[in-house]
Amino acid sequence: PIDAFINMSEKVLADLAKMVPQKPARFIAHPLYDNFGPIVSMEESRQKLQIPLEDKIILFFGFIRKYKGLDMALEAIRFLHLQPGFEAVKLLIAGEYYEDEKHYASLLQDPQIQPYLYIHTHFIPDSMVKYYMCAADCVIQPYRSATQSGVTPLAYHFEKPMIVTRVGGLPDMVPDRKVGLVADPNPEDLAQKIKEYFQIGEEYFLSHLREEKKRYSWARMVEAITSSAQALNSSN
Repeated sequence: PIDAFINMSEKVLADLAKMVPQKPARFIAHPLYDNFGPIVSMEESRQKLQIPLEDKIILFFGFIRKYKGLDMALEAIRFLHLQPGFEAVKLLIAGEYYEDEKHYASLLQDPQIQPYLYIHTHFIPDSMVKYYMCAADCVIQPYRSATQSGVTPLAYHFEKPMIVTRVGGLPDMVPDRKVGLVADPNPEDLAQKIKEYFQIGEEYFLSHLREEKKRYSWARMVEAITSSAQALNSSN
């Protein structure tokens, strides 16, 4: 039997309280991934990936699955480019398909979308993760559903602001207009938030992100485990 729980999503913590209210549980944020190397310059990263420095890059990173909403991000790019002034904004897709890629084929070939894409839909080795993250101006997580996401602590580690959807635990991990922007899970609002992000500028978000980043240390996870164990021992 389980004596206590540690959750990395406040939504899961709330769900758990309904199922086993008699068991102690606490929330601790998912610690940062720090095994992908240090931050490297945007110039070096863009050169490595053969992406022009003048482009404005939004990164969609990780396995491509329906709940992650790549199709919404693609449609958001179409909406964005119906407006003048955003020609330099491109979507970099980095990750393997985890489902039938035919679902995305028509969007990837759409002449209103295709010119604004960098498509790297293959396995991304650990040694290359830092280049993808550091090549980006921001990271987009257009999820349809989520508890928490491993991409979020990855973006924190590489100090990249995020555009996320208002689902699950994502808004808790990415405070709106501080660490990034929170959109409704539809292409129109995603396009609006992309537009707002580049109007506001990356510098505005970085100080907030670096302060929030302190919450995501492995030391805090260790403290949560040890203090929970001590509390159980004291009650026995």
